[in-house]
Amino acid sequence: MKTLRDVKVGETAKVVKLHGEGAVKRRIMDMGITKGVEVYVRKLAPLGDPIEVNVRNYELSLRKADAEQIEVE
Repeated sequence: MKTLRDVKVGETAKVVKLHGEGAVKRRIMDMGITKGVEVYVRKLAPLGDPIEVNVRNYELSLRKADAEQIEVE
């Protein structure tokens, strides 16, 4: 299973499934990350956390733990 955390800087991935429970999953969906959406990885912080992505024409920063909940292809 490939997650958003595995996607390299400069690559685009398509969301397949959101893992996680309740509030965490709801928060990810509220940020616009839903099944079928394209996510472009813009930057990685110097220590690797957070990950900066473009989704639905806006910039978003995600923690590694949240990125691991997002399955991509």
